[in-house]
Amino acid sequence: MKMRTESDSIGELQIPNDAYYGVQTQRAIENFRISNQKQSSYPEFIRALGYVKKAAAIANYELGVLKEEVYQPILDACDDVIAGKLNDHFLTDMIQGGAGTSINMNANEVIANRALEILGEEKGAYQIISPNDHINRSQSTNDAYPTALKIALYFMHRKLIYKVKQAAETFKAKGDAFANVIKMGRTQLQDAVPMTLGQEFMAFGHAMEKEISKLEFHAEHLLEVNLGATAIGTKINSPKGYSVLAIEKLKELTKLPIKRADDLFAATWDTSAFLSYSSAIKVLAVKTSKICNDLRLLSSGPRAGLNEIHLPAVQPGSSIMPGKVNPVIPEVVNQVCFKVIGNHMAATFAAEAGQFQLNVMEPVLTHAIMENIQFFGNALDTLTKKCVDGITADYDSCIQMVKNSIGIVTALNPYIGYKNASKIAAQALESNRSIYDLALEYQYLSKEELESILDAKNMLGGE
Repeated sequence: MKMRTESDSIGELQIPNDAYYGVQTQRAIENFRISNQKQSSYPEFIRALGYVKKAAAIANYELGVLKEEVYQPILDACDDVIAGKLNDHFLTDMIQGGAGTSINMNANEVIANRALEILGEEKGAYQIISPNDHINRSQSTNDAYPTALKIALYFMHRKLIYKVKQAAETFKAKGDAFANVIKMGRTQLQDAVPMTLGQEFMAFGHAMEKEISKLEFHAEHLLEVNLGATAIGTKINSPKGYSVLAIEKLKELTKLPIKRADDLFAATWDTSAFLSYSSAIKVLAVKTSKICNDLRLLSSGPRAGLNEIHLPAVQPGSSIMPGKVNPVIPEVVNQVCFKVIGNHMAATFAAEAGQFQLNVMEPVLTHAIMENIQFFGNALDTLTKKCVDGITADYDSCIQMVKNSIGIVTALNPYIGYKNASKIAAQALESNRSIYDLALEYQYLSKEELESILDAKNMLGGE
C-alpha cells in the first residue's frame, strides 16, 4: 500500500495514499478503538456535517474570507460528502475523547483532500487547501459538531416517526379487525370485566400514536443551533455577520427551519434539547415494551396459557422440544427497549457531566441517541411487519374465558348490590360453579334479567 506522510502538532504519521482522511483522523483511529461503530454507521451524521461545512464555505466566500480559486472545489467536495460518496472515509469511533474534535477534523480532512483532488493536486497538499484554514474557517468543533449532530438527529427523527406511525396504524387496523371478539379484561393479572380484543389492540395503537406529537415537539428544539459561536460562544476568528449568514445558508441547503440560538454561550454547553428528545424516545420504548409483554402473555400456551391470540410463527422455538414456537419478535423488541432505556441513562449522565463552557461528553450522548433511534426504528419495523400484521384471534378461547370468569359478577352490582355480588363470587370460586347458576339459585334476578345483564355485549359500556 502506498503511503503519504502527514504531520500535526504531535508529529508525523503515515497515511494510506488513497485515504481522503488525514493525520488527525488517523490518530483518532488509533486512539479510540472503543465501540467499533464508526461515523460511517450513521450516514445522516456525515450528510449533516457536509451541509454544515458547505454552509460555512458559502458564508465565508460571501464575506470575503475564502478565496475564489478554492471555493468551488470545496463546494463540490461538500456535495460529495452530502451525497454519501465518501462515507467509507469517516472512520473515527463514535465514542471518543475531545468533545467531537476528531469527528470534526475527519470531515475537514476528507473535504480538503477531495477538493485538492478536484483541483488536480495531491492529497495532503494542505498549503493549497487546508483542513483547518479553509474547511474549518470561522468554525470550532464547539459549534460545528453540535450543529451537525442536531441536524443528523432530525434527519433520523423523520425516519423514526414514519415507523412509529406505521406501527400505530397496524395496531389500530387489528383493532378494527378484532372489534367483535369479546374477551376478558384483566387488572393485576386477575379477571376484571369483559371487553373486546379490538378495544385492546386499538388502545395499543392510540398509546403509541400519542407519543408522535411529543417526539415532534422535542425534535423542533433540535433545530436551534449555535453555528457561528466558534470557541465557547465568543465568535472568535469569524467575520462580522458570519453566524447569521451561515445559519441562513444552512436553512437553504437542508430545507429545515433552523434558527440561531439566542445565547451562543448557553447553547454551546447546554445539551437539554438532546436529553429531552432522548427522553421522548425512552417513554415510547417503555410503552412499546409493555405492549410486547402483553402480546407474549396473550399468546401464551397454546394449551396451558391464555391463547387469546396467535402470533405469526417465524422460527422453531426449541432445539429439544418439537413443535414449540416462541414469541421471538416481541422478545427481541423488549430487549431493544431495555437498550433504549439504558442508553437514555448514559445520555443523562453525559448531559450532567459537562463543565464550564463546553460539554466534552457529547460523543457518548451522540452515540446513545443515534443508536436508540436506529435500533428502536428497526425494532418497530420488525414488530410491525413480522408480528402485528399477522396476528390472529382465537375467538373460542376468548369467549370461553368470559363465560367462565368470576369477573362478570361486577355487572350485577347495580342490581343486587356489592355485598351480594361478593358472596356469589366467593361461592363461585369455592365451588367451581358459574356466576350465572348461583345468581339464579339465590333468586336475586329472573332468568331473563340475568341473561340480559350477563350478555357480554351489554357489559361493554356505552359512549
